[in-house]
Amino acid sequence: MARRSLSIIFICLSITTQMESGTVVGGRSFIRTKCSNTSYPSLCFQSLSIYASTIQKSQRQLVHTSLSVSLSRAKSAQAFIYKLGKFKGLKSIEYAAIKDCIEEIGDDVDRLSQSVTELKNMGRASGSDFIWHMSNIETWVSAALTDGTTCMDGFSGRTMNARIRWSVRKRVTHVAQVTSNALALVNQYAAAN
Repeated sequence: MARRSLSIIFICLSITTQMESGTVVGGRSFIRTKCSNTSYPSLCFQSLSIYASTIQKSQRQLVHTSLSVSLSRAKSAQAFIYKLGKFKGLKSIEYAAIKDCIEEIGDDVDRLSQSVTELKNMGRASGSDFIWHMSNIETWVSAALTDGTTCMDGFSGRTMNARIRWSVRKRVTHVAQVTSNALALVNQYAAAN
């Protein structure tokens, strides 16, 4: 009797694992396909595939996750740049560029937050309501991309410390790339509906 119960438990666990594994594999394939139409497909897949079990094959969930990832990366870059601005011995030009960048990345965070909230609040909107909500999201995500570019403009001079310039550019470029991918996925979702 105990062996039979143990066998049943093993079979149930095996089936559950296979079902979850199928969901993840299907989700990863879906993500790879959608990411292939972005500017940075490898980064897109790498940053979103860990959420495959949540995304599954939902384009809306894919958009939500991509916006959330962009927001998270923007907040991380913002915190790093803020800490960088606290260093002693910065040249006035470096401090000014960092201060401007903190403001731009702050706007980035605000716009991406608005986009995540808008997607949540739109519920099951359809027709002109859907178009209106998606237009708002597209506008805010596009503006967030511009903010990142504006931030990097302040770090283009040769008088800037190379390590500061490199570390800011690395983080802001990464935010811009995941945000560009998010915008492409938003546009795909809007076009499909």
